This record gives sequence, structure tokens and C-alpha cells, in this order.
Amino acid sequence: MAPILAELPLGVRMPTVIIEMMLGIIVGPHVLKLVNVSVPTEPVLLMGDAGLTFLFFLVGMEIDLARFRGPPLTLALRGWVCSLAIASIMATLLWMVSLVRAPVMVGIALTTTATGMLVPILRDAEELETAFGRFLLAAGTIGEFGPIIVVALILTRKYSYSKQTALMMIFVAAAITCSFAAMRVRPPRLLQLFRRTLHNSSQLPVRICMFALSFFVVLAGGFGFDATLGAFAAGMVIGLAARGVEGHALREKLDAIGYGYFVPFFFVCSGMKLDLGALQNSHATLLLVPLFLVLFLVARGLPVYLYRRTLPKELLLPMAFYSATALPMIVAITDFGIQTHTMLPDVAAALVGAGMLSTLIFPTIAEALISRGAPLAVNEMTSATTISDS
Repeated sequence: MAPILAELPLGVRMPTVIIEMMLGIIVGPHVLKLVNVSVPTEPVLLMGDAGLTFLFFLVGMEIDLARFRGPPLTLALRGWVCSLAIASIMATLLWMVSLVRAPVMVGIALTTTATGMLVPILRDAEELETAFGRFLLAAGTIGEFGPIIVVALILTRKYSYSKQTALMMIFVAAAITCSFAAMRVRPPRLLQLFRRTLHNSSQLPVRICMFALSFFVVLAGGFGFDATLGAFAAGMVIGLAARGVEGHALREKLDAIGYGYFVPFFFVCSGMKLDLGALQNSHATLLLVPLFLVLFLVARGLPVYLYRRTLPKELLLPMAFYSATALPMIVAITDFGIQTHTMLPDVAAALVGAGMLSTLIFPTIAEALISRGAPLAVNEMTSATTISDS
């Protein structure tokens, strides 16, 4: 139902992810009570865990740092580090006044950007291939990449620091080795085999991708890391192997498997598990929603000041609103926090609620700002970049 409802001409852009979560709320314990979310082995909840794993796999596939090398990548890295510092300070202040119990988790959640939601918006506005779109996508990519790494390295430690560091080095070495093989080892006969079997019943390239996903998930779990790190590493390896025109068909198949089946389970289940009672019964928790919404804009918006010498001033504010748009990674981080008992359900519900509002409000404001005062700046910037590249 979600994609169909998203196409209704309501005058407001409603992301499919939000509709999936709203439908999850309806079938969950707060409305129709069709699923008992207190039972971890409930089949649909297990499918939700699989959806989370596949989501990180697909996010890893989208990481193409080579595409943004130069100023876009440099500024994106600096901006995200600034966001992390700002978010850490704000989360610490919230912890000091007893509004949150897990300042680290909250701080990481404040630094995320919903790149997957921004891409269709930028494409519809014909901004995706502009120089502005390149800078924005670089910032969004780091806004997804950074939180995943921090969560994996800091919050999933199982062994002593020395042993965990050694295991991380082995894991990274395995990922680098597989990445190098994916980019360099391309025997013509093997490539021909992949092309031939991609469109018949054996689906060999797809099976190899699923094997890589399973391998890295199991390896990460054996080393004491969360499965999402393994899925993310597998996605990066497969993404490197499937770059270019030749890998387009394979990427489409994996997108179809993930976004067409597994990933929606995660967002529907997230809606089921959203603690609406905490928002309804606590005025303090309800007030956290607009507070977190403002903090998203502060944490991701202030670092846009670093772009003042690169972007026209008319584009800085739209860049801030676009960068502050967040939801998928927030849902993933809060879900992890609840499972590990490091985040209270009411704080998680407030964060997710603020994330949902950000996807509805911030892109609309950014589009309005660009359409009113910055379209010429976008075109001039793109022209200048094209001349410079030439």
C-alpha cells in the first residue's frame, strides 16, 4: 500500500518510508494490535531484522567516495566532524539536565542525513547532476557513512580494547582484500559467465552478492561486531565490483530485492515498535520532538558555514535544510539502542518522530528557498564548475 499512497496527489511530498512506518503503527500494538512486538521471535519482527541488515548493505553499495573526491569530499568530512562535535555538546547538555540517558547514541543520531530520501527529490528538481547536488550528496554520504562507523566501533564492543582492535584490523583487512579483488580481478571468462547467468534462472551474480552479505555478517558477528557493520562492508565490496554501466543491471536487481521486499519490513516493524504511549503520556517526551527537530538543523546546518567560500550564499540555507533531513539512520540507531538497552523507548520515539517531521518539512523549505532565490545561483555554479573541469 505504501508506494500507492505515496503517489496520491495530496499536494505534499510524503516519503514512502514514513507511510510504511505509519502503516506499521496501525497494525501494531497501539491500534489494531495484529502483532505482539514483545515477542522477539515473532516472524515479522525477524523479517524486520533482515530488512535492517539489507538496508545497511544497500547503503554500503551507494558509498562512492571516488565520485566526490576533491573539495566535495573534503568539505563533507570536515562538516561531519563539526556536526559530531556540536551534537556531542548538545547531547551532553541534554544528559546533564536528565532529558536523555544515552548521550552518545543521541549525539550520533543528530549527525545523520537521509541521502536515500534526498536523491529522488534532487532528481525531480533537476539538481542531482549540478555542482550543488554533488556537494550535497557528498555531505549526505558522509552523513550516513560516519554514524555507521562510529556505532560499529564504539557501541558494539564485545572483547577487551586490545583484542577488539586486533579483530577490527583483521576485519578491515578482509574487507580491503575483497574490495581489491572486486576491482582488479576481472578475468574475461568470469565476466562473460556473470553476464550470461545474470538473466537466467541461476542468477549467479546475485547469489554471489548474497553470499558476500552472509559472509561479512557472520564474520562481523564472530568478531563481536554488530551485523550491520558486516552488511555495510559487504555493500561497499559489491558496490566497487558493480560500478559502471556493466554493473547497472546487477544493482537494479539488488535494489529490487532490498527496497522491494526486505527493507520495507524494517520500517513497518519500526512503526509497530514506536512507543506512542510515551509521547502521549509524557509532556516532557512530547516536547523532545520539536527540540530534536531544531537540534537536527543546528548539528547538520551550522557546519554548512564551511561552504561559504565554495557555494553561493543563496545556497547555504537550502544546503543546511537538506543536510538536516534524517530518518532511516535514526530509526536504525534508535532500534539498536533499544535492543541493547542503551536508549529509553520514549527518547527513541521522540527522535524518530523528529526524524519523520524533518523529512516532511526540511526538503520542502529547501526547495522553496531554491525556487525563489537560488535557481540562478545553482545554474551559475554548475556552469563555473563545468568550465573549470574543462
